[in-house]
Amino acid sequence: MPEDVAASARTVDTLIRLRADQNGADAAVIDTATRLTYAELDATTRELAAAFVEAGVAKGARVGLIMPNSVRWVQFAVALTRIGAVLVPLSTLLKTPELVVQLRVAAVEFVITVEEFRGHRYIAGLRSELGLPDDAPIQNPALPALRRVWTVDQAIGLPVTATATEVAVALARTVTAADPLTIMFTSGSRSLPKGVIHSHGNAFGAVRSGLASRCIHRGTRLYLPMPFFWVGGFGGGILSAVLAGATLITEAIPRPETTLRLLERERVTLFRGWPDQAEALARQADTIGADLSALRPGSLEALLPPEQRSRRGARANLFGMTESFGPYCGYRADTDMPGTAAGSCGRPFAGMQVRIVDPADGRPAPAGIVGEIQLRGPHTLRGICRRGREDLLTVDGFYPTGDLGHLDEDGFLFYHGRSDDMFKVSGATVYPSEVEQALRGIGGVENAFVTNVVQGQGDQVAAAVVGDIAVDQLRIDARQRLSAFKVPTIWLLLESDEGIPRGSTGKVDITALRDLLSRLGSN
Repeated sequence: MPEDVAASARTVDTLIRLRADQNGADAAVIDTATRLTYAELDATTRELAAAFVEAGVAKGARVGLIMPNSVRWVQFAVALTRIGAVLVPLSTLLKTPELVVQLRVAAVEFVITVEEFRGHRYIAGLRSELGLPDDAPIQNPALPALRRVWTVDQAIGLPVTATATEVAVALARTVTAADPLTIMFTSGSRSLPKGVIHSHGNAFGAVRSGLASRCIHRGTRLYLPMPFFWVGGFGGGILSAVLAGATLITEAIPRPETTLRLLERERVTLFRGWPDQAEALARQADTIGADLSALRPGSLEALLPPEQRSRRGARANLFGMTESFGPYCGYRADTDMPGTAAGSCGRPFAGMQVRIVDPADGRPAPAGIVGEIQLRGPHTLRGICRRGREDLLTVDGFYPTGDLGHLDEDGFLFYHGRSDDMFKVSGATVYPSEVEQALRGIGGVENAFVTNVVQGQGDQVAAAVVGDIAVDQLRIDARQRLSAFKVPTIWLLLESDEGIPRGSTGKVDITALRDLLSRLGSN
């Protein structure tokens, strides 16, 4: 009987070898120009791994990767982590000063980067920021750990020797589930980026626990627009596909026309990602005439025919974070939850303990009471760069997330926003997520973002709404869904999410959003 790869693999090297043995002819990853089978992914990454060994990359070396989604991104990531190097995915959105900070925080030793993407010139920017002349090696006391920077073409062209090949194979055999796999950067709307450390074992466990809920299995043809430098792309895309034996379809720059043709050509069966992107695609699908009939339930519903869609709020809003290596709560994406759980994030996945505590004193809160969400279990982070365990975890080993939520009597988790985002209006507590959810339920509203704005003697509720609806109608509909003190008094109408300020990790920049809404004043 064939070995259960998803259950048995503990490191990237064993995972890739097992996949090549069991379904080597199956497509592993496809982009707009290249496609690789699992056998080809195994062979090409073994050769790349040997080239990195020859170039001085050792087990435990921290290697930054700056490039858009592609088959090549997957090859670099797999090759490096097979030999026990620690992958540090870096956002293509980073400004040079932000990049320098992340390289320093993670003590990155090697960098592989495209020279330019969407106006960002990474190598030229680093030289300018560090005061180095053109063509000079990028070495500077500001980045004491950094040894080499390669362009993508240079990394591909690194030489391979027979000795390096033998060493790479031997190194791969020394890697264990406890060894670090990746350092992934995250930040809240107000905090500095954090380098979150995950091991092979905890990352695999986190991904494995949610595969069934996300409807990913062998034979799935998965399209995911999220960048691979985010946990949603790396864990939810690459590792999910390889653990399940699925096919991952990706592209560097998603655009409605090209994405729809890609979904059609590759007969994509599962579209996961951002609801707003799915809705934008759905609006153009009929115009373009794209055939999306291969999509199956579990995909974002805007792209499914009406008879395959659920009632509003019936499907779980998968919920997670970089520190949990993706979703830690959910429910089968193709199945309605019980009516009492409507609007929830589902239940915690196996291997994850979730508790709610009073933010003031840390005492566990009873069912139905909003408090801070704390996590514990084998799938959570192994650490954060430059921070000790005592700074991260409670004395009994829980990670305080800073998120607010409540658990109902049946164990379903309801999210109520960030603890540092809640505010009071005339002494009454407002949770932005609650107001956002209510606004998103109004006809004509595609998305909504809520925060507080200080006006006069205190806070007021302010909202940026994406959609086609007048402010007067928004107020009327909001008053039917929300208590009076929760109804926004400041409104900004937008045609698309592009008007919402975001940080380099893609999260909404609450400070910038608040500044934007503050300038509007009261309507």
